[in-house]
Amino acid sequence: MTDPTATLAITEVRAREPHRITDAWAARTRRPLLGADGRLLVVAADHPARGALGVRSDPMAMASRGALLERLATALSRPGVDGVLGTPDILDDLLLMDVLDEKLVFGSMNRGGLQGASFELDDRFTAYSAAEIAARRMDGGKMLTRICLDDPGTVATLEGSARAVTELAEHRLMAMVEPFLCVRDGNRVRNLLDPDSTIRSIHVAAGLGASSAYTWLKLPVVDDLERVMAATTMPTLLLGGDPQGDPETTYASWGKALDLPPVRGLVVGRALLFPPDGDVAAAVDVAAELVHGVQPELR
Repeated sequence: MTDPTATLAITEVRAREPHRITDAWAARTRRPLLGADGRLLVVAADHPARGALGVRSDPMAMASRGALLERLATALSRPGVDGVLGTPDILDDLLLMDVLDEKLVFGSMNRGGLQGASFELDDRFTAYSAAEIAARRMDGGKMLTRICLDDPGTVATLEGSARAVTELAEHRLMAMVEPFLCVRDGNRVRNLLDPDSTIRSIHVAAGLGASSAYTWLKLPVVDDLERVMAATTMPTLLLGGDPQGDPETTYASWGKALDLPPVRGLVVGRALLFPPDGDVAAAVDVAAELVHGVQPELR
């Protein structure tokens, strides 16, 4: 059950002392990007800023900010969770909840392609800039880079992503590029999740920006993943995706995929924050064991 006093306290700070947010970013305790095993488990929470609030059959599952923050705080408290990916509103809230010390923080940069909009594929950079990510002492930025050959909005997205990769590299910060080849299916944008389409998207993403030194990829788990992963030398985080079907099947597919080079871990949001049984801690612990290989009670 969400504690209303917690969200009220955040609102009070925002109303009366907004400077505390800037001060808290400056004071936050950081950690190295990679630990000894070289792997990462990152919890994602940037869907709401695109108007994408649904999980499985509930189109408004993420509508309550207090409930979402509670789930995120639970996830971040579990051993083996390395960090979080989000937009400024969510990350500032988590900062005020004192749950970001010693965690990696990645800012989501382009949220302009609102779900279901006629301009969805013109995915402009409406959230973090590289300069703001650096100023807030974050660890990198993430950009959704959807490529539709029939939609001119793709050009603006590619240009924006290339600029972000270049600027993040100038600050020596990770540029987490999430590419998809996609098509319009009526009023809906559909990502093409076959191996060949994923490989093509990888090659486009790899060529973005003036430097690839700090580029990581964020890729879906698709069929023939060994051949897909052979398309790149860039460190890769696997996308958890929208939870569908049996969680055990999902966990098994993650486990197999994590054994492939150059895979370095998982970025998962809804599948961990909204498991079918509602037990966020248990779902996160399964993912942490898959990524880091050690059960929570033994860490």
